Amino acid sequence: MSVKISNEYAFLIPTCPLVAACLTGLLTFFFSKATRSFRRLCSSFNIFLLIVALFVSIFLLREQFVNYSTEETFLNKEFIWTWIYDKTFCLTVGFLVDSLSLTMAILVTTVGILVMIYSDSYMRYDQGYVRFYAYLSLFTASMSGSVFSPNLIQLYFFWELVGMCSYLLIGFWFTRSSAANACQKAFVTNRIGDFGLLLGILGLYWTTGSFEIFELCDRFIELEKTGFVNFLFANIIIVLLFLGPVAKSAQFPLHVWLPDAMEGPTPISALIHAATMVAAGIFFIARIFKLILSLPLAMSIISWVGGLTALLGATLALFQKDLKKGLAYSTMSQLGYMVSALGIGADRSALFHLITHAYSKALLFLGAGSVIHSLEKIVGYSPNKSQNMFFMGGLRRYMPITGTTFLLGTLSLCGIPPLACFWSKDEIITKLWLSSSYLGLVASGTAALTAFYMFRIHLLTFEGDFRASQSDEIDFNYSPQTNKTITFSFWGKTELMKEPAIGQISQNAASLEFRVKNVLSTYFVDPNQSSQIDSNRVLLKPKESDFFMTIPLIVLAIPTVCIGVLGVDIPETQKELGFTSFFNWFVFSSNIFKEYKITEILFEILLDSIGSFSLSLFGLFLAYITYGQSSNTIKQKQIFKSEFSSEKKIISVLGYFAYYAQSWSLNRGFIDYYYDLFFIRGTMFLSQVFLNFDRHIIDGFVNATGLVSFFSGESIRYGENGRISYYSFTILVGISLLIILLLILVPPFP
Repeated sequence: MSVKISNEYAFLIPTCPLVAACLTGLLTFFFSKATRSFRRLCSSFNIFLLIVALFVSIFLLREQFVNYSTEETFLNKEFIWTWIYDKTFCLTVGFLVDSLSLTMAILVTTVGILVMIYSDSYMRYDQGYVRFYAYLSLFTASMSGSVFSPNLIQLYFFWELVGMCSYLLIGFWFTRSSAANACQKAFVTNRIGDFGLLLGILGLYWTTGSFEIFELCDRFIELEKTGFVNFLFANIIIVLLFLGPVAKSAQFPLHVWLPDAMEGPTPISALIHAATMVAAGIFFIARIFKLILSLPLAMSIISWVGGLTALLGATLALFQKDLKKGLAYSTMSQLGYMVSALGIGADRSALFHLITHAYSKALLFLGAGSVIHSLEKIVGYSPNKSQNMFFMGGLRRYMPITGTTFLLGTLSLCGIPPLACFWSKDEIITKLWLSSSYLGLVASGTAALTAFYMFRIHLLTFEGDFRASQSDEIDFNYSPQTNKTITFSFWGKTELMKEPAIGQISQNAASLEFRVKNVLSTYFVDPNQSSQIDSNRVLLKPKESDFFMTIPLIVLAIPTVCIGVLGVDIPETQKELGFTSFFNWFVFSSNIFKEYKITEILFEILLDSIGSFSLSLFGLFLAYITYGQSSNTIKQKQIFKSEFSSEKKIISVLGYFAYYAQSWSLNRGFIDYYYDLFFIRGTMFLSQVFLNFDRHIIDGFVNATGLVSFFSGESIRYGENGRISYYSFTILVGISLLIILLLILVPPFP
């Protein structure tokens, strides 16, 4: 018997996690000691309510399919209650139920449930276990509320609530200074974008007189067509609105908070910084896409911001040492793909890639968390060691489930068919080439870089030899001879040298060659000549994570492999209704291969994608020949010698490129340095100037006035002796002086 749920029950989707967050938070606040004894019950309660929200989302989406198949008008349903009513102003709250909001709700709830199950094991011994679940549920409720918002005021409210939850979760381990600084950086950076978003919302209301999304879009388009709205002003409003997604989705130039946000617990990175929060910006652009589509200038700005962000994120991820930061820059790059696709009008392709990337990247982050969780028992709990890929290696032998699922996520993100991200990313690249050859070139180059750095991450983490066991014999962080920074290397044992300070510029060729030769002689020695390991010391080995951490990995591997095929565009339908192809698959599942010839379409897509697929294979091959032989130190040494000519003292072109690429990557493109130089230090300098002006000029004038009054009063006080004859004489002298002045200054009468 089929279950039918009215769309009016959509309020349960954000309400369920909100109730869980409130109850869990209140219990933690008022009964903190008692809560610890039944904390597993609290986590189960949060998971249960989120499962309820998931089932409601699934049933509502099923109703969308049924009504779509019967050709009923069921695309957008608004359930609105009046909040503020006036003769000239009306503000409502409610829920907008359509295919986009329901698909996003399913994405948020599915990833949220898996992250909560995963966190039960990952955060088991953390003192803030229950508080962590309260934050997770609050974030899920905030994200769900934003996707169902029918007007911009309600959306902005939940948008800010999402930012607050991100602040709380990034700074969850707030006693660690790096985490406290990271959450403040994320909060301040997002406030910049949110301020622009607020100005854009107010500009839209001033122009259209409405906050309702569909209503203001229609009004704005009509006003723009009739010439009532100035062309420049209209584009400024769209750019201001775009500032919100720029900050939330980590687009250039407000991307600087995302890598630092990895200071939070790894499950947070999977939920917030891979699948949901950073996708909120993409969702917002898609929600007001009808409004943006009418302004070509704004569309061009959006597409190029996305394209530059995609390329920038890929270059910054090339030589990262931190596993989570490498994945964070990968997220930034893939979000750039989505924004660029929205900028050229390919909203369906952008949302398609949002879904495939969300599941693939959530799998990668949870896999990274599994690795970190296992490695912490060996190298310690410092992120500089437990997240450092050069303390890893060979983990696939010890962690087969994690290694296999991580490889699937890696290949998916690299664009290898038939995995999920291949279909969506290739669709975006194809449409970018059709729109602009320059954007297509940027997207294709980014695809090759993505394959290189993602396969590099996999090889350094799961292939080769386990390097953490060598940490007692080799100092991974400093050179034992010079204790100087080593800034060029393909390999972990040199790439692990103390990271150069932000803004450090590359040295000359002779200095670089000296350092590389020093590294070769120090680290890449013949294994037969290396020091013997103490036979009494027992080497610890990593172990596979437990059931509650591996099950989410296996579950996420399923959509990573399969969901891409579901989103393939079917040209024969000739309908652009957002997720039209999803409707077709579910509604016509029995005859889909016959009616639309899906096999031929998929084969044609594979043929058309030979170019981008070849670039991905080239990136994989380059990563393999560079990092795939990490266990052979003799070959490592030969690679360096082939790049650095010791006889002619000349560094090869490849050496120059690799050196500057690594310096660019490890220094974050020097963007943080210049932000610090111009904005932070500039602001501090201006603050000091204003402080000195206030202290010496403003306060000096006030203080000088007081001193003059004080000393004047003191001097006059001695003339007040109380004698009437003295006062009379003073008055007589004063009158005489006035008469003399009048006689001198006033001319005589004629």
